[in-house]
Amino acid sequence: MTHDLKESFSADSPPAPVALAAKVRTLAPSMTRSMQRVAEAVAGDPAGCAALTVTGLAELTGTSEATVVRTARLLGYPGYRDLRLALAGLAAHQQSGRAPSVTADIAVDDPIADVVAKLAYDEQQTLADTAAGLDTVQLGAAVAAAATARRIDIYGVGASSLVGQDLAQKLARIGLISHSHTDPHLAVTNAVQLRSGDVAIAITHSGSTVDVIEPLRVAFDRGATTIAITGRPDGPVTQYADHVLTTSTARESELRPAAMSSRTSQLLVVDCLFIGVAQRTYETAAPALAASYEALAHRHTPRPR
Repeated sequence: MTHDLKESFSADSPPAPVALAAKVRTLAPSMTRSMQRVAEAVAGDPAGCAALTVTGLAELTGTSEATVVRTARLLGYPGYRDLRLALAGLAAHQQSGRAPSVTADIAVDDPIADVVAKLAYDEQQTLADTAAGLDTVQLGAAVAAAATARRIDIYGVGASSLVGQDLAQKLARIGLISHSHTDPHLAVTNAVQLRSGDVAIAITHSGSTVDVIEPLRVAFDRGATTIAITGRPDGPVTQYADHVLTTSTARESELRPAAMSSRTSQLLVVDCLFIGVAQRTYETAAPALAASYEALAHRHTPRPR
């Protein structure tokens, strides 16, 4: 099953103006260079671009009218007119609030207080971007599949494997059979055992991690429902995903690599997935969660001296 990039990101209605900047950051890496120039222009100066005709924006970015229209459609708008309205709304939203005072990258000689402030700002922006760009229809379908699954297998390597382990232990605590596989060979051999009624979840920020794609492909071929959590909706992993949950492509720096920025957005997505499953299975999830708390309670009680 392949996923068209536009279909993966376009909802039934155009995205809200405040979601436009997040969408540009997420989709820009997969755009052509000319489309990137258009996207960067509208995200960088929404008020100025909102005042331009399609011809004017094409001239400003050194592209063509057709490129401007294609970019607008890729971002989820039926045409340039709709994009201009969103730009005007985004500009008004920005003017009504205070501009963030912390936007610079972390420097090697930054005081620790500045490091805290900059990281906090970046984390908040990553979470906001992920929430704005997350397709709730896809999320709902993923929740429905996981809530009724016989078994849930999760694949991830590196930092993504930590996110997968987090999801697996949460699901296990509400009584679901869930396993996180970090060894690529074991992931494939376990995927072979999946079938219809099972769920396989691949977590890969790049969307091109072979050790994650391969077990998902096997699970897909075996008839399991497959879910990809990725920052690249056009990545190879989505070829084998029934449902795609997109994470934010956060700003990186020398001291804040992709593994840090992607982890934040991935954790938000898996938490949303988990809460959705817990809601759907509440009658069994609540007692299971209570039992797990009770089983561990003595470990949190100070022992008498």
